[in-house]
Amino acid sequence: MSLPTDKGSDLKRIIRGHLVQMNIHDKIRSILTETREDLDPGFVSEGDLLRALEQRGVVDDVMKELTLHVDSVTEAEISDPPNKSEKISVTHAEKNLQESFLLEVHQDATGNGNKMADSSTMLSMCDPIHMVLIKTDTSGDTVLTSSHFLDWRTVLCAPRGRTSIAIELLGVGSECKVPIGVLNVKLELYPPLVDHLSVDVITTQQSLERQKTAEKERLFLVYAKQWWREFLAIRPSNQNKLVKIFAQDENGMNRPVCSYVHILRGGRLLESPRQAARFVSLLAQERVPVVGGGSYHEQWCTMMAFLCRNKGDCEDHATLLCSLLLGFGLDAYVCVGTKARNNPHVWVMTCGTDGTVTFWESLTGNRYLHRLIDPDDLTSHPKPSYPYQTVGCVFNQKAFFANCQPTDSVPLCVFDLEDKSCWKAMSEEALNSVCASGSITSLPPVPTLCSSSLDPVQASNQMELELRHLLAEHRKDLGLATIWDDNLSYLLSAALVAYELERCTGVSCGNEEFQDAIRRAVPDGHTFKGFPIQFLHHNTHRAFATCLRSHFCEEIVCCRGDHVRLAVRVRVFVYPESACATWVMFACKYHSIL
Repeated sequence: MSLPTDKGSDLKRIIRGHLVQMNIHDKIRSILTETREDLDPGFVSEGDLLRALEQRGVVDDVMKELTLHVDSVTEAEISDPPNKSEKISVTHAEKNLQESFLLEVHQDATGNGNKMADSSTMLSMCDPIHMVLIKTDTSGDTVLTSSHFLDWRTVLCAPRGRTSIAIELLGVGSECKVPIGVLNVKLELYPPLVDHLSVDVITTQQSLERQKTAEKERLFLVYAKQWWREFLAIRPSNQNKLVKIFAQDENGMNRPVCSYVHILRGGRLLESPRQAARFVSLLAQERVPVVGGGSYHEQWCTMMAFLCRNKGDCEDHATLLCSLLLGFGLDAYVCVGTKARNNPHVWVMTCGTDGTVTFWESLTGNRYLHRLIDPDDLTSHPKPSYPYQTVGCVFNQKAFFANCQPTDSVPLCVFDLEDKSCWKAMSEEALNSVCASGSITSLPPVPTLCSSSLDPVQASNQMELELRHLLAEHRKDLGLATIWDDNLSYLLSAALVAYELERCTGVSCGNEEFQDAIRRAVPDGHTFKGFPIQFLHHNTHRAFATCLRSHFCEEIVCCRGDHVRLAVRVRVFVYPESACATWVMFACKYHSIL
């Protein structure tokens, strides 16, 4: 769209006026002087000056100021005789992500901690930077938008160790081939290399790595096909077992399932295996949506994408829990099989030194002890408490075993992985070639878990105040008055803490004291009712709407009678990576009239 000459002149005059108000010319002169001092005093290129202006935020300030006053212009061409044009474009969909991150570049090898890595050493570091883009709506719900692996080594050939890269981001899942936008990234190496590499050297290194990766993957695929033929030769019925060697990640890449498991330590954030299981269970479950309906679409997210998204399917939960249990020194494996109604499912197994086998359900944190059932005497054994029906294979970061027993029924299976008549193992050397940490084909190392930024006390108090207001308004609409019992509200805390401890440890403790306190707080002839519920978020309106759908909670919230007193208590328990367990308890006491 072209503007008339008079309109174009008016717009240019407005822009000049705002630039003068911002004192932009003096800022440019000052930055130019500083840039000449930092660089070659004899010559400062236009690119150097623009980079300096961007680093100091001048460009962003100008664009923000102009956007405020040229908001109605979406795209305009302004004529400027003789034959010059200036294009002003304001795109509201663009996001200004001004974030900086300091990433340490080092190798795990010991002995060179006091030696600065040279360019050749850094060129050999092939681990990419994993960038995950998520979108969060107003309710706090997150959606995985893009997952990209960036080869940072282009900065090794940049003068003064600085370069800019435009990255085309692609979607995930069924949209993994669809571009969603461009991200401009600036890379800077501290301290800069004395002698930077040439572009040809880096390109050659990357080409050699791609060839090496392709050859490793080809050889592993050849081995896997031969291994599969041998597995089928053991027993024809093995073809019907769920033996998953490869799985597709969020970018549509087929990876060996062993590469999704890592030894992961929670540091001070997680103190025990059971607490780790509780943490994983607090990450919401969500199946990958299938466009247009159809059958279930399986997607194994990389661990970084899963943690950033804070939700995923059973495969994501199981690989994370297995990684954490390995970090606590347990002999842990991911199990692939089915549960009720032959639905595919993935869970975790640990093998004790005394031969005990324990199943861990990563979606709930529940633990089940496996007891082998004699197939010739099924009537004398109680029904197993675990929900698993069949198991086809088990694996971790360095081992893969396929079930070659006559039956894949979990209650009838022997879980002695060293018994070659029961389990067919893959070559550890073959798995290491494509899955071992540091190999070219493996995923980059998973970063350490991050502590929660949520203040549990403040979040608990805020949510409790908001719930009180919502409950009072709800009763007001029903024509009911609301009288709070603060002492009763406080006593509910003991129950909420006991519930969370039981979820973490599997042991019930503290309920006796709570029940005794309630008996003392409720006078004779009065009735007490309580309704506890747990959420994986701390959104008050969502929580209250959910509670009202319960008949038991509605009885409390809408309680009518003599001497009605109401109470509500909220306790938010925080875990790493923004995971939280929010316990809410509504209660009332009233005089019983027979």
